[in-house]
Amino acid sequence: MPDAETAIRPEDAAYPRLATMGLTGLLVSFAGRLDERANRAAVAFRSAVEAEGWADVEETAASLASVFLRFDPFETDLAAIETRLRALLDSRDWYAVGLPTGRRLWRIPTVFGGEYGPQLAEAAALAGRTSEEAVAELTAAPVRVLTIGFAPGLPYMGTLPAQWDIPRQTGVTPRIPAGALVIAVRQLIVFPTATPTGWRHVGQTGFRGFRPEAAEPFPLRSGDEVRFVPIAAEELADLRAANPDNGGAVAEPIP
Repeated sequence: MPDAETAIRPEDAAYPRLATMGLTGLLVSFAGRLDERANRAAVAFRSAVEAEGWADVEETAASLASVFLRFDPFETDLAAIETRLRALLDSRDWYAVGLPTGRRLWRIPTVFGGEYGPQLAEAAALAGRTSEEAVAELTAAPVRVLTIGFAPGLPYMGTLPAQWDIPRQTGVTPRIPAGALVIAVRQLIVFPTATPTGWRHVGQTGFRGFRPEAAEPFPLRSGDEVRFVPIAAEELADLRAANPDNGGAVAEPIP
């Protein structure tokens, strides 16, 4: 029997869905909310569109459960690009397609709790865990980069087990530092810049998720996997000094 992550719901019959976005955009949606099947389908479909190499498609972007495409209206028209997209959609069951090649597994050193994660105990309690149990669960297995969004280079990662479906705060923390690890609604985020947030701050990394001076400004990509590796607080400064971009993070190809 399928679990809650893969169960087919009545509303799934309406997907995938193709809709226009303004004069030069199309949105292919695989669900009306985040779930594992829809996110995997979105990542796979975007990769397939990119592999087609359509010269009139100027941009693609995958979100939690959909793919946006922007086309050049001087090179094609809406009907033509829609016909190609529908043919690609009909070519296979995107919910059953595996994730694309070229993904990486990142290991990111992280300090949990204390001054570097002041809301760890609060978040753990909401999940019915002690702080120690929370760290063990959050570092036991990799999480997937579901999408990049909200701010440049900001990864939404998950989905976490059901007990981590904890709400955002009702208020806003005025400022958390770049590299902060935060949690809410079964997802983790590492903030690329200092920012206010309603998510709970549970840890700190030295990872720099937005590098505007680099050839690849966003080091993380949708479909990558990330494992957070617990370290002692005194190690963080040394890792940052040795590698100001990665803070000790390393990546390897996923076979």
